[in-house]
Amino acid sequence: MDSATEAFVAHRNLLFTVAYEMLGSAADAEDVLQETWLRWVDVDLTTVREKRAYLVRIITRQALDRLRALGRRKESYVGPWLPEPLLTAPDVAEDVESAESVSMAMLLVLETLQPTERAVFVLREVFDLAYDEIAGAVDKSPAAVRQIAHRARAHVAARRPRGIASPAETRAALQAFQRAVETGELQSLLDVLAPDVVALSDGGGVRHALLRPVVGIDNVARLLAVGWWNRDAERSTELVQINGGPGLLVRVNGEIDGVVAVRVENGYVTGAYHVRNPEKLSHVERETAVSR
Repeated sequence: MDSATEAFVAHRNLLFTVAYEMLGSAADAEDVLQETWLRWVDVDLTTVREKRAYLVRIITRQALDRLRALGRRKESYVGPWLPEPLLTAPDVAEDVESAESVSMAMLLVLETLQPTERAVFVLREVFDLAYDEIAGAVDKSPAAVRQIAHRARAHVAARRPRGIASPAETRAALQAFQRAVETGELQSLLDVLAPDVVALSDGGGVRHALLRPVVGIDNVARLLAVGWWNRDAERSTELVQINGGPGLLVRVNGEIDGVVAVRVENGYVTGAYHVRNPEKLSHVERETAVSR
């Protein structure tokens, strides 16, 4: 391989992860990755001191442009918008910080940041880039980046899960969901729902889904009792690794129908995320590599 190709291949997983954490969409991250490659092959490498930093700068700029376009697209999205789930390898879950950074719960928190704040937070808090490197990527001064990083860090800290749940806690919660899906038995699920639990589902206007969040254990229980799931179809479920933690892959009549991820705090489910939009399910059929 030539030097440009070798560098791009070496850092491809890192670049994809940067784009995915900024966008919450694997499809858009792949598009941004391709755009980054097209710009990278035109770079005079004799002028590049550090290839990794230069590539991160390119993909950050491309992801920022895409993130602003996504914001306009989400304004007309039918129902709640949830991040695109990824089937991840078991080793991602072993790195607690990596697993949290790509979790559905964290990606939803990042959705509440402004585009530049999100880029700065991801590059600084997840990938530990220096302020001057980030400044070059977001076209701000290092001093401005420090202020943005401080503001974004405080914003995320106020909204991130209170304490990282162990995989065992999350798996137990999902097994209760699994029993509810497969048997209709709800009591074990109700036992692990927090009083203020929030249920979100994303069908993208293509599949049946909730058009707004359902809040509170009584409302979520009522939703489950009347049939969040299609009980007339042949359903099967499988516990898999979704976004660095346990998730539930649901099949209906043998076809992938959706993914369930949960946010667990202090042993109770505070958020349940059900992705059914077919356009968001292509990355749960095979593992996607993420890297820091």
